[in-house]
Amino acid sequence: MEITRSRAARAENRWGILVLLALGLMISFVDRTSMSAALADHHFVQEFALTHVERGWLGSAMFWSYGLLQMPMGWLVDRYGVKWPYSICFLLWCLAAAATGMVTTLSALIFVRLLIGVAEAVVVPATYRYLANNFDETRKGTALGIYSIGGKMGPALGAPIAAWLIAVSSWKAMFIVTGLAGLVWLMPWQLMLDNDYPSKAELAARKRRAAAVPLGNLLSSPVVWGGLITNFCYSYFAFYCMTWMPAYLVEQRGLSLRQSGLYTFFSFIGIAIVAAFAGLAADRLIARGHDAVVVRKSFIVAGFIGGTTVLIGAFTRSPQMALFWNVVSLSLLGLVTANNLALVKLTLIPKQAVGLNTGLQQVATSLAGGVSASLSGWLLHVGHSYTLPMLAIFGFLLLGAASTVVLLQRKWAPKVNMSGHEQPSDDVPPRALQSAPILEADAGRYHDES
Repeated sequence: MEITRSRAARAENRWGILVLLALGLMISFVDRTSMSAALADHHFVQEFALTHVERGWLGSAMFWSYGLLQMPMGWLVDRYGVKWPYSICFLLWCLAAAATGMVTTLSALIFVRLLIGVAEAVVVPATYRYLANNFDETRKGTALGIYSIGGKMGPALGAPIAAWLIAVSSWKAMFIVTGLAGLVWLMPWQLMLDNDYPSKAELAARKRRAAAVPLGNLLSSPVVWGGLITNFCYSYFAFYCMTWMPAYLVEQRGLSLRQSGLYTFFSFIGIAIVAAFAGLAADRLIARGHDAVVVRKSFIVAGFIGGTTVLIGAFTRSPQMALFWNVVSLSLLGLVTANNLALVKLTLIPKQAVGLNTGLQQVATSLAGGVSASLSGWLLHVGHSYTLPMLAIFGFLLLGAASTVVLLQRKWAPKVNMSGHEQPSDDVPPRALQSAPILEADAGRYHDES
């Protein structure tokens, strides 16, 4: 009876906690985007005497440490829960973001950005662990659409707010204000989320469940590699927009810093709205009996192809048309967002391995951030314009579409090891012990019905 009441309470509160998770993601992206606004500020660039290549290094710094810690964070939340790892890391990254406004050397700047990356590495693995435990297949797209709004609202709001703070004060004040303001989030997080830190018996059970899908099983799956490619290609474009779009709008299209923040806002609002509706539309189709994999793959491919319209903006001479295609291309990429997240991190992945796989997938995401920021800086240096960086985006988007079609197939999902000595966990239906892989969708249905 107590377990039933606990599950009912969690089901009633899960949408509120989902909103908090989206807000946490938004705050993390505000703290990432603040650096792109600073890199477009000539006072900041002159104070540190930054070259194009050094701007690329600085823009990419947090993504390297972010990527390095993804799998350890996935391992951590699979075993020790979501509440306390997230709380501690959240506090650390907010303080590091504020400290960015107090440093005086390039090496110190890079250090605090690396520290932010370490702490923010918890965000996505923790979120997917929570979603896997609380949302079934017919709600995943909607939940991920809502959650992904946070990732788009972060740069959408962060860019104009950071630009405004720099304009009315200084880049130093901007970092301090945006870093410390996020701490308000911690209070509702502590109040709303139940303590999920495990007892010794629970920890032992979680270790057994996690061991059922070892890293080797993930790395031998074409689905996992397909997810790594699609996440890299999607994130390459998204992170280019976060790190270089303000500078592109100022330097090549002649906008002011405030105007660049406004157009960045519209671009990310566009992708947020499309992502939410695409996730909801896919869920509706799946609920009516359509195959979840086919539905989500169709949205993903359409989004990658739609995103390639960025190249039209790169070659047009009209500033107005360039701005139009900037907004349209990133907005169309929103067709990919929730459906890719659901497919390669939940739908085709055994529930036992959600945290570990999410950490693995986030390595590709963070690698895309680092490569996008640094490679775009080098291509800008070589080509003396933003045309080459946008050609690179075009190529990666086509690769993402091809990977989706070829590699994301149910028959290649990671397999679950089931020895004769293992007992079925609460997450795995007894009928599923007869075959592998056990997809998260099946485990999720059993979990909701039990």
